[in-house]
Amino acid sequence: MKHVILSLILLVPTGAAMAQTLPPLHENRHVRWSFYSAGLADIVRNNCPDLKARTLRTLRYALALQNYALDKGYSQEDIDTLLKNKAEEERLRAEIVADLAERGATPGDVDAYCRIGREEIEKNSLAGRLLRDVG
Repeated sequence: MKHVILSLILLVPTGAAMAQTLPPLHENRHVRWSFYSAGLADIVRNNCPDLKARTLRTLRYALALQNYALDKGYSQEDIDTLLKNKAEEERLRAEIVADLAERGATPGDVDAYCRIGREEIEKNSLAGRLLRDVG
């Protein structure tokens, strides 16, 4: 869901951004952290039936992230390139899965995913703010 929502929002046409030499968008710390957090929330909610996505909050955050990138001078094409970068998406997913495993969450361990999700909600992290506990 995260990828679909971000794709829909970030594909909205916008004004041309200033042309400048910038590192690839996936190397921007804020963007990477944002995608990491959204990915973490997505994996956790898909493995814990008590946790659901905060869809409207996710949509608002996706719009804010798009505006952040555009304000930094990235173009819509840069954003589109990031969203289509399957290799980077898989690299980030592998990092999230490894971090979750370090925290005790392995495939099939529903309790561990729920625990981590609730920890993120309690910490008020970005991942936690994208989740809600319905259990």
